[in-house]
Amino acid sequence: QLQLAESGGGLVQSGGSLRLSCAASGFTVDDYAIGWFRQAPGKEREAVSCIAADGAISNYKDPVKGRFTVSRDNAKNTVYLQMNSLTPEDTGVYYCARRTGTLRCGSGGFRHWGQGTQVTVSS
Repeated sequence: QLQLAESGGGLVQSGGSLRLSCAASGFTVDDYAIGWFRQAPGKEREAVSCIAADGAISNYKDPVKGRFTVSRDNAKNTVYLQMNSLTPEDTGVYYCARRTGTLRCGSGGFRHWGQGTQVTVSS
């Protein structure tokens, strides 16, 4: 019943933009902290951004600050990641995940994950 369904990934050229969606079902997104993560080929998964239950936003990666923006549409029960000025270094699988045990963003506690969506940025 609980589901995080990601979409919006694809192939884009360097300098382009993508908007990823994380559609939630079985729960209400503004009752939880929702994080975005990514995993580049051959690299460890890393946290990118998070929006807390109260709407507070945390950004974790210096390379994406000013380029990536997390937002939420409560009416659609969906969290978004707007990605601008993409570079090949942004290539990877992007995941959204729900944090449990707290309403705030932070490290750990992300127990429920989406399936991931592939983002490929070409030169």
